[in-house]
Amino acid sequence: MAKVVVGLSGGVDSSVAAHLLIEQGHEVIGLFMKNWHDDSVTISDECPWLEDSNDAMLVADKLGIPFQTVDLSEQYKDRIVNYMFDEYARGRTPNPDVLCNREIKFDVFMDIAMNLGADFVATGHYCQKDTITIDDQQVHRLISGADSNKDQSYFLCQVSQDQLAKTLFPIGHLQKSEVREIAASQDLITAGKKDSQGLCFIGKVRLPDFLQQQLKPKTGDIVEVPVSVSMHKSMTGSSDDEVVTLSRKRTYEKTDGQVKGQHQGAHYFTRGQRRGLAVGGTVEPLFVIETDVETNTIYVGQGKDHAGLYRRGLFIAQDEVHWIRPDLSIMVGETMDVMARIRYRQTLEPATLHQREEGLYVIFDNAQSAISSGQFAAWYQDGECLGSGVIA
Repeated sequence: MAKVVVGLSGGVDSSVAAHLLIEQGHEVIGLFMKNWHDDSVTISDECPWLEDSNDAMLVADKLGIPFQTVDLSEQYKDRIVNYMFDEYARGRTPNPDVLCNREIKFDVFMDIAMNLGADFVATGHYCQKDTITIDDQQVHRLISGADSNKDQSYFLCQVSQDQLAKTLFPIGHLQKSEVREIAASQDLITAGKKDSQGLCFIGKVRLPDFLQQQLKPKTGDIVEVPVSVSMHKSMTGSSDDEVVTLSRKRTYEKTDGQVKGQHQGAHYFTRGQRRGLAVGGTVEPLFVIETDVETNTIYVGQGKDHAGLYRRGLFIAQDEVHWIRPDLSIMVGETMDVMARIRYRQTLEPATLHQREEGLYVIFDNAQSAISSGQFAAWYQDGECLGSGVIA
């Protein structure tokens, strides 16, 4: 059987993944990744790394497997934290969890595992992998997890064929309830442990507190934009190319609405956000429909159905287009019908990919709420994640 290094996070999912691999007869090593030191921005009783490390060690001891901790905090800061600061400073909405998988778990961590002589790396992700043969070449497929409520394939939408070839997902075929039952039957300390929330490996943080380490508060205006203005904006700048028109972002000016309050920095907010505005007196709740970090202005609209929140298309620059299945990538001028999502847990929506010289356009059948620059759009067919890209 194979030698497998499991990324033990101190949670129930990776604990059961390790147990299942042992049952299958593999030689298993547990490795805990320490990626963050600064406890000052975490909520102290939520997912502190020290407690997680201790739980991971206790699980390894219970399972009778070797265990060690690796400190990847320097790489994590360089590749993930600095990326987050840069993106928010530009008024974009990054997804550090997707980057964390691409840059840390399936790159730096995988290299460490291979240097330990591992054949595979295993994680506790709720997704599945299978391998088919096309023209005498092995092709690895990233399949959605069997538990539709926990499917984490979106978080792995940036992995490559080389990375998938060396990865195992032992719990991807299980429901979350089954995973907890297995953990309880093995008397694992993580059996009843709550799922961690918040930023990958940092824990649950107050995002403004975290961002204020680098991005300083700066007072600006909150401008409420009427629905009629947003409807008008969706028509301006239209061209004969419907694909381009549907993907175009709306831009606003302060004269498009009325100043309703003040904020402490446009870089702290993202499209679709409701909390943190501290503006009352409206018939419906206010939602952020756009931010402008150049003028430090937040544009808001009343109600979650405000026209300013919705559009049908998005654009991904060519150098940001990533195909997990390069054999299925489309050429310039071609289209592909897919199911797509722009955030974790979002229901997959029917869409069409349009490949152009400048990049890839994703046009949804139905308008989507809060499409934001910096997010990842991922596309699927028959439950398989085919690729993804960063929204421009």
